[in-house]
Amino acid sequence: MHPDSIRWPTAAPPSSDSPWQHPLGLLLESTGEGVFGIDLQGRCTFINRAGARLLGYAPEEVLGRNMHGLTHHSHADGSPYPDADCPIFDAFRRGLPCRIDTEVFWTRDRQPIPVEYSSHPIVDGQSVLGAVITFVDITERRRAADALVSAKAELERRVDERTRELSAALARLRELSAWLDRVREDERTRIAREVHDELGSLLVALKMDVGWLDRRLASQSAQRADEARAARDAMRAKCARMGRLIEDAVGNVGRIINDLRPSILDHQGLWAALEWQAAEFVASAELTLDWTMRVDGAAEPSEPVAIAVFRIFQELLSNVGRHARATRIAVTIVADGGELRVTVADDGRGAPADAFDAADAFGVLGMRERAHRLGGRLTIDSRPGAGTRCELRVPLQEGHR
Repeated sequence: MHPDSIRWPTAAPPSSDSPWQHPLGLLLESTGEGVFGIDLQGRCTFINRAGARLLGYAPEEVLGRNMHGLTHHSHADGSPYPDADCPIFDAFRRGLPCRIDTEVFWTRDRQPIPVEYSSHPIVDGQSVLGAVITFVDITERRRAADALVSAKAELERRVDERTRELSAALARLRELSAWLDRVREDERTRIAREVHDELGSLLVALKMDVGWLDRRLASQSAQRADEARAARDAMRAKCARMGRLIEDAVGNVGRIINDLRPSILDHQGLWAALEWQAAEFVASAELTLDWTMRVDGAAEPSEPVAIAVFRIFQELLSNVGRHARATRIAVTIVADGGELRVTVADDGRGAPADAFDAADAFGVLGMRERAHRLGGRLTIDSRPGAGTRCELRVPLQEGHR
């Protein structure tokens, strides 16, 4: 006999006039769970109002009816549920209590409701009289569990989506890093080539001229007066040529240094450097320049801000020269309210808006990253055949000297 079985008093089964029968009925009616009993044939011997209401019946409509055939006849998918497999009946067939929360009971209108039920045998002495079943509607619990599963699936979907976005962003950053490395190497190669081609040839020529002077000075003491005069004239001409070579070398050094970092940025500040860069660009690209600058009273920004703005401005002009095929360029620089606005507009061929967001648009990505590090932003407005307008906005409050 199972320890969880329910024992009636051994003297006699409870009668309707037992003094404790009324409190037991009150107890059954006071619970919100459904409670019913079945005999050995599976017929309902009692049911409380809560249980009958959950099944859609009145209590008197259920009494005497086979409860498996009435409410437990099918699985949730509608397939037949033989009573031989029913855990409820095992309570009195095998004396095995059970607790199940994965099945359904069927209501009067043939609708399944998910339930959690337990079945315990009713034992009188050594005889099993039937079973008592308690059940509760777990529709809300199941709905909450389904909502939790759905929320978890949605969260996993969003995590996967964000992971893919981050992976794509990481891939773009890696591509940008590789592009920056290539640009850096190309720039180093260009500088090395210019130093070799420009300064190297000048220095070789100077070395040859110095050697020529040394040989002439060594043999001058053995020359006659007219020969010495001719040698001095030749040396003066050689010195003049050496002076020109030195001037060319100094000019090339200054140009290379200026390419690496314009000295005007250090000596005269950002405003003068921007104006100089615009003038240099339109002169080399043969464009018409519309120049507007309103920075009266604005303090020069700090060095990191100035360098970043200058490099972005250089890249904007370089893009015009490489891609725009423009004839006119308008530059507007305004500093007020603690903000610097640099606008570059051209009358070139323009481009689709998505071209500036392409994965390989590393120049634009680099400019936007520079602006972002300054707490600013770069916006680009362009349409095919309508030119391009780029605006850089950078806060200057923390960049003031």
